Amino acid sequence: MSESPTTSAPGCANCVRLEREVQQLREELAELRRQLNRNSGNSSLPPSAHPPWAPRPASRKPSGRKPGGQSGHEGHHRELLPVEQVDEVVTHKPARCGHCGARFTDSVAGQLIDRHQVSELPPRAVRITEHQALACTCRRCGQITRQRIPQELTRSVLGLRLCAAIAFVSSRVHGSRRAVQELLEEVLGASLSLGTVMAREREITQALGEPYRQAKQMIQKASAKNVDETGWKRAGRFLWVAATRSLAVFHLDPCRNRDALHQLLGPKINGTICTDRFGVYEKVPLERRGLCWSHLKRDFKDLAEQKGPSKKIGEAGLEICSGVFDLWHRFRDRRLSRSTLARLLKPVRKKMNRLLKRAIRSPAKRAARFCRELLRLEPALWTFAKVKGIEPTNNHAERMLRPAVMWRKQSLGSHSVGGCRFVERMMTVLQTLKLRGQSVMDYLEQAIHALRCGVSPPPLPA
Repeated sequence: MSESPTTSAPGCANCVRLEREVQQLREELAELRRQLNRNSGNSSLPPSAHPPWAPRPASRKPSGRKPGGQSGHEGHHRELLPVEQVDEVVTHKPARCGHCGARFTDSVAGQLIDRHQVSELPPRAVRITEHQALACTCRRCGQITRQRIPQELTRSVLGLRLCAAIAFVSSRVHGSRRAVQELLEEVLGASLSLGTVMAREREITQALGEPYRQAKQMIQKASAKNVDETGWKRAGRFLWVAATRSLAVFHLDPCRNRDALHQLLGPKINGTICTDRFGVYEKVPLERRGLCWSHLKRDFKDLAEQKGPSKKIGEAGLEICSGVFDLWHRFRDRRLSRSTLARLLKPVRKKMNRLLKRAIRSPAKRAARFCRELLRLEPALWTFAKVKGIEPTNNHAERMLRPAVMWRKQSLGSHSVGGCRFVERMMTVLQTLKLRGQSVMDYLEQAIHALRCGVSPPPLPA
């Protein structure tokens, strides 16, 4: 006798429920495996945090040649300074003739046949000048006249260039203030206290206040810029950067939201920005945004390392990324004009559009969700082809942030708001002058001199 529908209904419901639970567990297992296989090639994980089972970076096969310079390679040598720029000239003149043995007199002129320069550090590079105020008694009236030390000399016990050196070392050693103190004492012979190092940091922070404000105004007016952010610790939780080819401006903020972005780029964001896909940049219209293809390549690689439909989507995306970078490198090397680049990118753009539209119907939920989001942002993927100053990657901003990341890892961030101000202003000056090929020490010296004399600070060198 067959079972009635009323008795089989509960069993069918249980089967459906079990199948749903099994599918859910399969998805959770796939997600856990994906997270377990994360590395710097398919996620934002840094190489230093690679798990032991992560694939090793590709290495070149041994060429069989010995290490070092190869035969026939053109050597690179340090250029000699002009004679007028050296501190001391020592001549090596023969005393006697190498043939007959006759002695050369001082009147015999020599011919320059070789030059060699040796750089050396004196035992104490710091020069200490003592200023003494004297009083004199007039022989005529018997009154005493006292001469005071000029006020500009008594404002500090350290000179301008030594103050600049403290600020420079504090921001480049990326260690503790005690490490800065020991380095200056051992290398330069400057005996300083920890309080003196901190006081000089506060002084340079004040001296760079106006130049930093001017730099912010310039970056806000820039027509094209790269923007990125990274974590910080203690008083400021996030370090933002906006950079062009000749200017980099940093901002430390406790938040990672739009208010922090407006603190850096102004209430109305001008120009075109190149960023990652972080949601805080959504307020900027897509026609004035450029997206980083390196992040995109990393996400497609993550999909390609999975199984099923995700793998095909990832492989197709990686092929498109490879074509985009190949065209960009040819354009960057001036083998293509911008109009030719735009023309060659048209079929690539259509291919990407077809891939995204096909992928959003994929049974792989994560891949479909990723492609749906990318399809919404698709116009920003191709901004680099038409806007000068925008590249297909955000590597420029990440390179600007790299020294700050090392600073954060070694010094554990900033304990105070004043320390945050020192970081953002010094990083702005250091990276901007590096981009422009200017001397950091000379500029810091001029800024401190302007502060002590109460005059307008020097603008960042053009």
